[in-house]
Amino acid sequence: MSLTVPADLLSRAETGDVDDAAFVECVRDSLPYAWSVVSDVAGRAGAGVAEHAVPPPSETERGQLLRALASDAIRGALERHFGVKLAFQNCHRVAAFAPATVDGAGYREFVSPRAQIRNQSPELVDC
Repeated sequence: MSLTVPADLLSRAETGDVDDAAFVECVRDSLPYAWSVVSDVAGRAGAGVAEHAVPPPSETERGQLLRALASDAIRGALERHFGVKLAFQNCHRVAAFAPATVDGAGYREFVSPRAQIRNQSPELVDC
């Protein structure tokens, strides 16, 4: 799953820096399913946490979510844009944490090896 980069954005990237707004717009347009998941959890996080745990409807959507959250650049831009810390456990379990909660027990539990192991299941073996 790749980004669809408009020619003018590619040209700007080849000659200088790309600002977050332009990059986030490219991500939003290229990865609409991932954008909808992240914007949903970010919007519901408020001062705490919100989770998404619904499997994507197809491999295309799964690829979008994996691409968005596996890329440091994309994930970082989304976190800055929405003002949250994103956490990702498997092919579809995403959480958004308010920055003030990242040092808390809820965040530490979500990103722990224990939680990762507990969230495995036979149907997710290939995700």
